[in-house]
Amino acid sequence: MSESVLLLLFPAAFLAGLVDAVVGGGGLIQIPALFAVESGQSPATLFGTNKFASVFGTANAAWRYAWRVRMPWGTTLPAALAAFAFSYLGAAAVAWLPRELLRPLILLLLLFAAGYTLWHKDLGRIHRPAHSGRRELLWATLLGALIGFYDGFFGPGTGSFLIFLFVRFFGFDFLHASAAAKVVNVATNLAALGFFLPHGHWLPPVAVGMALCNVGGSLLGTRLALQHGSGFVRRVFLLVVGALILKFAWDTFR
Repeated sequence: MSESVLLLLFPAAFLAGLVDAVVGGGGLIQIPALFAVESGQSPATLFGTNKFASVFGTANAAWRYAWRVRMPWGTTLPAALAAFAFSYLGAAAVAWLPRELLRPLILLLLLFAAGYTLWHKDLGRIHRPAHSGRRELLWATLLGALIGFYDGFFGPGTGSFLIFLFVRFFGFDFLHASAAAKVVNVATNLAALGFFLPHGHWLPPVAVGMALCNVGGSLLGTRLALQHGSGFVRRVFLLVVGALILKFAWDTFR
């Protein structure tokens, strides 16, 4: 294994796992690192390697949250199942719909999410679920389908969008929203791997090493989130969304 993998990819995977465990957005760190170190590989191979590394860290975070936080399963499981199914449709849509058309729209949505969160100071501070029964099932399925399609089709910022949607539309605090988002994110990652792995789109030694580092970062990130609560998650959320806004603005207007 090359020195650049050890010096750049493994630390990047650790940091990505930490950020992902708190608010999502680890792909901002992990994907550019993969493209920098393994530039000779196809994009599909690099995305498959990223998904393989990420799914273990995200699954570990979901498991640890489930032990320490009262998980809103009535919302989380329908959203995860719908996200798993619709991520396949999103991946299929790549063939006939240009993804570049989405960049300005995603930038506007990120600006809205950041502005809305900053304006509403108490947003996500208190866990007060807004739906129950059939209404909860309906909204959870719709949210899961929407975010699953987005993750399969495009992907960046999926975890952050999930957290905002759980807070805004379901009345979760940021800690419960982050916990629920991990379960849905595991579902979308597994759906993507169902395509990447059988087609050989991954780098096994690199992916396994990055997965171990991602889990290490996830352990630390989950501990920090559980220790410091919703206020901490909210601050990290705003930092990650700010970084996503800068990235999308650069990609859109350069």
